[in-house]
Amino acid sequence: MSSFKIKQIKSSIGGTKIQLDTLKTLGLGKIGSESVKPDRPEFRGMLRSVAHLVTVEEVK
Repeated sequence: MSSFKIKQIKSSIGGTKIQLDTLKTLGLGKIGSESVKPDRPEFRGMLRSVAHLVTVEEVK
């Protein structure tokens, strides 16, 4: 099963409450923080909502 390596590249200041909660759920909080999550539909939806704040790369 593949995974995603997620890195926060932009600040969450000015974001909506949903975006802030999504970043926290993904294990992110500060610029430069990284997290690895499995490739599942729930995480794909979360990544779609904060795509402008993070970079994503696939990890096998």
